Amino acid sequence: MTHPNRFATPFALRPLALAAALMAPLLAQATNGYFAHGYGAAALGTGGVAIALPQDALVAASNPAGITALGDRLDLGLSWFGPRRSASISGNGVAPDATYSGDSARNFFLPEAGTTRRIDDRWHVGLAVYGNGGMNTDYASNPYARFGATGSAGVNLEQLFVTPSVAYKLSPEHSLGLGLNLAYQRFSAKGLGLFNGFSQAPGQVSDQGDDTSTGAGLRLGWTGQVAPGVTLGATWASKISGRFDKYRGLFANGGSFDIPENLGLGVAWTATPALTLAADYQVIRYSQVAAVGNSAASLFAGQPLGSKPGFGWQDAKVLKLGAVYQARGDLVLRGGVSVTNQVVPAGETFFNVLAPGVIRTHLTVGATWTLPSGGQLTGYYARGLGETVNGNGSIPASFGGGNANVRLKENIIGIAYGWKL
Repeated sequence: MTHPNRFATPFALRPLALAAALMAPLLAQATNGYFAHGYGAAALGTGGVAIALPQDALVAASNPAGITALGDRLDLGLSWFGPRRSASISGNGVAPDATYSGDSARNFFLPEAGTTRRIDDRWHVGLAVYGNGGMNTDYASNPYARFGATGSAGVNLEQLFVTPSVAYKLSPEHSLGLGLNLAYQRFSAKGLGLFNGFSQAPGQVSDQGDDTSTGAGLRLGWTGQVAPGVTLGATWASKISGRFDKYRGLFANGGSFDIPENLGLGVAWTATPALTLAADYQVIRYSQVAAVGNSAASLFAGQPLGSKPGFGWQDAKVLKLGAVYQARGDLVLRGGVSVTNQVVPAGETFFNVLAPGVIRTHLTVGATWTLPSGGQLTGYYARGLGETVNGNGSIPASFGGGNANVRLKENIIGIAYGWKL
């Protein structure tokens, strides 16, 4: 069987790929599936809400129309991300019940940067650089060793976005925005050699080192003040094609690994001069990406890895709620919550030992202090409440039956500095 060539890097994207390669070692996260729960320190402290509530220059990552509300500014931030992931296998006929820690790598640092510029009364431009998402597990004790796997096991997926954007004010109340999402992905897997015998490309399943992919897509957005104190927003981002050719024996369609289409609606209400309440609803279409959304059941029905089988994820449907309170002239307080459905079905946990993106709820708090110099110092804390998915018939009889159970919880702390230019 022939396989498509590696996803080509257009000449114009090569400098961006180089910049991304320098930053990517800092990026690995998993929140709403493997997308971040928000972008920009202010939004991250407000439950991730941003579609109708622009607060800093990273808003272009959520809705490029929002940059018209910001003027000329620059924001730089860094977050510490501390996931805790684990798995257990129970009722399996091959070996006794056991629990495994996926936390050999425990600390990750996520940089971000954004800037916006006002060209004239109608035109605005911006640039945002941020980690879109990722997934990391590192099991010193291999959960698949009972079936014949050797060495430590895990995966590492990193996604970095560079989003230049332009926005146009149709009127004082309404704006349209367009962003070009330039995406860099990096992936590696180890300790999965057991599955070479189940693949259409043996030897291209595991332990191939890092592989990278670049691609591009669009993000469109709108914001509009529809009543005094009420702003609505809408955003849509296209699917971005990607491929990991070194792992064409692991991922569906010969190594294809696209970044899913996502879309959302938002509302912000100025309830009082000091208090703004806001909400976003977002859909991330994981099920439309074969490598992520196809069920692993087809593997055990005779379809080899690298052809059709995937990780069986469902679409994420996310509700975000946030509040922003002007406590005094130089101090803003924030809080929020982000809740999503479970993207990992109970019948798909066997492979998702490697990718336990099972968090459903994030609680967040944050604040911004405006310094006498005019600069803004923003901090936030987000807690991803621990979530467990217990398998339901997830290990096939050919592997001794029973179930794999996966768990994830998270702590995220971030700080950013912004100033007007």
